[in-house]
Amino acid sequence: MDNRQAIGSWLSGPRAAAEEMGVDFGYPGQQLGLPKEGPGSVARFGRRLGAVAIDWLGCQLIAYGLITRGDMTASANWTLGVFVALVVLTVGTVGFTPGKRILGLRVIAEDGGRLGFGRVVLRTVLLALVIPAVIWDRDSRGLHDRLSRAVQVRI
Repeated sequence: MDNRQAIGSWLSGPRAAAEEMGVDFGYPGQQLGLPKEGPGSVARFGRRLGAVAIDWLGCQLIAYGLITRGDMTASANWTLGVFVALVVLTVGTVGFTPGKRILGLRVIAEDGGRLGFGRVVLRTVLLALVIPAVIWDRDSRGLHDRLSRAVQVRI
């Protein structure tokens, strides 16, 4: 084996090295029985990040304009609370936040149904902690989705 090849597999990670050896990981959502593409498929990272950004900006505007009436320091503290309330209320009732709806996403249970209120609260608290949201499994789900047995899909 050439040393450059060994370094390349080390830098690209264990998944790339395993794929080079012939291991088939499938596509994100295959283990959950979801389609590869189109409606009902696992939402990709870019859309999910965009949806969170839209929701966060909306919550900042609400905190800045309605709650703190223009106090920038206080609005930074209120934004997270507004975000948590928004996510619990909207995902718990209709299955998506305004940002997710704009980008065509929905949060569902692994079995395809709606999430119960307790699972929505668990998912939201873990999302607010940020770290669980950036740890992914092979189905491209964050730890917050995996622990709450949820999946974000395209509408």
